[in-house]
Amino acid sequence: MKKLQNKTAVITGGNSGIGFATAEEFIKEGAKVLFTGRKQDLVSGAANKLGAFGIVSDQSDLSQIDQLIEKVATNFGKVDILVINAGIFSIVPFELVTEENYDTIMGTNLKGVFFTLQKFIPLLSDGASVILTSALGATTSGAPGTSVYNATRAAVNSLARSLSFELAPKGIRVNAVSPGPIETPIFDKVGLPPEALQQMAGAMQQRIPLKRFGAASDVAKLITFMASSDASFITGSEYLIDGGIGRVPIMS
Repeated sequence: MKKLQNKTAVITGGNSGIGFATAEEFIKEGAKVLFTGRKQDLVSGAANKLGAFGIVSDQSDLSQIDQLIEKVATNFGKVDILVINAGIFSIVPFELVTEENYDTIMGTNLKGVFFTLQKFIPLLSDGASVILTSALGATTSGAPGTSVYNATRAAVNSLARSLSFELAPKGIRVNAVSPGPIETPIFDKVGLPPEALQQMAGAMQQRIPLKRFGAASDVAKLITFMASSDASFITGSEYLIDGGIGRVPIMS
């Protein structure tokens, strides 16, 4: 029997990268999937490729979250798996961070995560699994210019720990998955020239003990495990999937 047979799953930020790969893996394992994205063309394209429900929804806008809840309730009723994966990433030196930049990243990566989960509670079935996508930068110093982004991811890990206890009486498990260097389209949106991105990627790859970047499918398989009954006694945990770079010693 497939791991997610007869399960219903919602994935925010599912039209590309880790979210898309997770939707693919969920469907392969028997789940019925609904995913979100912010742009209609990308959502429509991903929906056609996946054979899944795609809905345009901006996680930073609480009114759009409300609309998403209504659509999920209409199409699914109860939800067994909720993956809050939508997020934005930018590199801005600390002294150049503006209030607008700060609010934009916080709005999607923290406020949006918090209220998406809060508003989904009435739809989550008994024994539901919630997976929050975090990042390696939540627990390491991260790269220069990522102070706001890393702060949101550290807060997401804190939410997973706090809510795993608070939602346990409802039988809801909450865990965080923290990808490290993964090849996804998000890095094309950081605003750096292609040469700078290549230089940064090359330097990073040399520091990864496994000497390669991870694939979105690597993360999707971990999330699928966390969503399944195989992880039924796991909650409040944070899983690094980073090729070992987060544990590189100072001297070797």
